[in-house]
Amino acid sequence: MQSQNPMISDFVKMMNSAAGTFAGMTREARESARERVKEAVGGMEFVSREEFDAVKDMAAKAREENDALSARLDALEKKLSKS
Repeated sequence: MQSQNPMISDFVKMMNSAAGTFAGMTREARESARERVKEAVGGMEFVSREEFDAVKDMAAKAREENDALSARLDALEKKLSKS
């Protein structure tokens, strides 16, 4: 059973229009924010995963070499101190 009151009908139409407008504004704001984030992130210089892994491996290898050299240096110092 629908109401025949034109005031209620107009109010419902107005609320439907407002809801549609609000949904459109929300969608537009979301897209605008997404574009701003893309622009901000696009200007940054990020490294790829492959580059990161390569540098990580190089650092690990350098650490191992440093430990080996430290051990050799300690051995040489002990040898010199005994002499």
